[in-house]
Amino acid sequence: MSVGNSSREQRKVSSTELWLGPMRLTQDPIQVLLVFAKEDSQSDGFWWACDRAGYKCNIARTPETALECFLDKHHEIIVIDHRHSRYLDAEAVCRSIRATKPSEHTTILAIVPRVASDQEEMSVLPLLNVGFNRRFVENGSMIACYNELIQIEHGEVRSQFKLRSCNSIFTALDNCQEAIEITSEDHVIQYVNPAFERMMGYHKEELIGKELTELTKSDKNRADLLDTINTCIKKGKEWQGIYFARRKSGDSIQQNVKVTPVIGQGGKIRHFVSMKKLCNSNDNNKQIYKINREDNPLAESHSFRLKNRRKESVDVRSITSRSSDAPSLQNHRYSSMARIHTMTIEAPITKVINIINAAQENSPVTVAEALDRVLEILRTTELYSPQLGTKEEDPHTNDLVGGLMTDGLRRLSGNEYVFSKNMHHSHSHLSVPITINDVPVPPRIAELLEDEGSWDFNIFELEAVTSKRPLVYLGLKLFACFGVCEYLNCTEATLRSWLQLIEANYHASNSYHNSTHAADVLHATAFFLQQENVKGSLDQLDKVAALIAATVHDVDHPGRTNSFLCNASSELAVLYNDTAVLESHHAALAFQLTAKDNKCNIFKNMDRTQYRTLRQAIIDMVLATEMTRHFEHVNKFVNSINKPIAAEDSNSNSEGSDFECSTNIRNSPENRILIKRMMIKCADVANPCRPLNLCIEWAGRISEEYFAQTDEEKRQGLPVVMPVFDRNSCSIPKSQISFIDYFITDMFDAWDAFAHLPNLILHLTENYKYWKSLDELKCKSLRCSSD
Repeated sequence: MSVGNSSREQRKVSSTELWLGPMRLTQDPIQVLLVFAKEDSQSDGFWWACDRAGYKCNIARTPETALECFLDKHHEIIVIDHRHSRYLDAEAVCRSIRATKPSEHTTILAIVPRVASDQEEMSVLPLLNVGFNRRFVENGSMIACYNELIQIEHGEVRSQFKLRSCNSIFTALDNCQEAIEITSEDHVIQYVNPAFERMMGYHKEELIGKELTELTKSDKNRADLLDTINTCIKKGKEWQGIYFARRKSGDSIQQNVKVTPVIGQGGKIRHFVSMKKLCNSNDNNKQIYKINREDNPLAESHSFRLKNRRKESVDVRSITSRSSDAPSLQNHRYSSMARIHTMTIEAPITKVINIINAAQENSPVTVAEALDRVLEILRTTELYSPQLGTKEEDPHTNDLVGGLMTDGLRRLSGNEYVFSKNMHHSHSHLSVPITINDVPVPPRIAELLEDEGSWDFNIFELEAVTSKRPLVYLGLKLFACFGVCEYLNCTEATLRSWLQLIEANYHASNSYHNSTHAADVLHATAFFLQQENVKGSLDQLDKVAALIAATVHDVDHPGRTNSFLCNASSELAVLYNDTAVLESHHAALAFQLTAKDNKCNIFKNMDRTQYRTLRQAIIDMVLATEMTRHFEHVNKFVNSINKPIAAEDSNSNSEGSDFECSTNIRNSPENRILIKRMMIKCADVANPCRPLNLCIEWAGRISEEYFAQTDEEKRQGLPVVMPVFDRNSCSIPKSQISFIDYFITDMFDAWDAFAHLPNLILHLTENYKYWKSLDELKCKSLRCSSD
């Protein structure tokens, strides 16, 4: 008797790649154990079949050696001769192997004798009861044996291999910090992980097999919350929001919950997966944006104002979660994603896409596919500019929109416009940079730059210690972090000279649009580029383009708005036809300065094709900072990135499609452009999302610049594009509130839903409350003085 490989050589076969959902698996060549008491044509047939298929094959002649060999090799397929009981007790061999743990994932095949034509076919149940999976009627043909093994490999073996790989998933679940609960479609608990046991105070044995209705409920939830959740998830939609649960001890705890339906057999919902996190107790007292605006006075007033500013419309939206309590800081991205479906700024194209999405749900497959193609077309054309209707009487918002989103034509009365030509503005001669020698960075500056990776980095401290030259020092540090010199194939000396040249052409006399603002935008851009979703969506060219665009995006800014330049009929406005005047100038001048002096030319060693691609990306990002297309950029980002990714995350029914599709959505060339535009837009106006002390300083600086513009407009008899920015009467809190309401909130909700930046949203919320409280105090004092 022998165990082992025969002396005949078997051909090699490479490993097989399989997928379990988004998980890539590699299956080694199949191992087969043949259990035959003696060699015959049948054993030879299976041997040569294994050789042809590239399987590793062992042969055992006795039950003892069969068991020993199996415990050593853990074969995927075992073939046992069940034809001659006097030589080998096949059922006993099968039972002994099935008694071992490794056999759980093994397919055992019984070779049975042919049945005479006049005899009745035997039932297969006795074999199944013993532990066999299949039977094979004896047939010495190698092809017949080969076909049988190949079918087993593509059926039972691969299925068992995937099941065995699930051990890694359960290991991950068991060690996950989030509480996980899996239930059947009838809400019977099937699995809970240790984190769930710790959170709820139960042992899993007390929970598994029980219906959720058997567990005691907290009385702190709204009466209709469970009905709302069930209505949502039974439609195959993901629900997320705040829920109060009762622990075994009787205590109520506040959880941030996400419930995801899982499609199974028959295309029906077969499981519900719930992920639960505890809300931090200190967060419960903080005013954070809530998904249900009706429960949030701040959100309610915000919504009321914005609805009155825009044309009313009928909208078809996905179900979003509604909660009565604010989510914790670390979970804020849940509510940001939900808020994407309730954004108040909408273009007509957004309504069209929502209606088409709703129509798809109940349409035949052919119609749904046709609508998919329609959506594809709509998402790649210029149809995203919003329709802004009559706004409520809010002079601050009116002036901000007039000053930031118009070409300088100012409506006076009826249909008359005034286009003043009293002033011809031209930018001053180009500045010469002050040289910074190639010496070590001063210790105080180096110490400050150690904190550049934090969102709370204080750019004003850097401004002070660098004598108003923060851009060079911060630029050198950040460009080195991202390998910009290596990508551009330029020396650090060339980069330093270029940064000095660019910084010298920012106007230090501007209170806001100076090199400190440029450094601040560069810092925010670098911070965004470090976030996982952003980092995974952009390639190195995109990152280098983003850093350069942030550096130059306001170079030679005169401290006046586009509207002012157009009204003054300045040389720049004439040159650029009153369209994106400043942004076009910034981009053009940046490349003119760079090409003018070889020692500053960071692009001089680049391949022509690569340079043109990089140049186009830089120009596109700088032009994206122009505010007249603000809502177009935000709407495109939401409809082409946020919503498709959210739909894939909640509705993917096929294995692996959710991961692959969301990656494809983020990484498509068109959407990478949208991501870069949104990133620099958010970096450019991130002041309300900075810590309060920085936010206040920036608010004072931009107000001072607008005051100076109003003063000059009055002196020169130009239309005053922002009358509320009169230094004698302006309310800075009101201007900040209007700016946040109209431009910032929706944009940062969309960006947070993609990039996951809860700290920024928390700062935004706290700063908004600060400005509101100041405004209310001022109003209160005015009422008291009038009384």
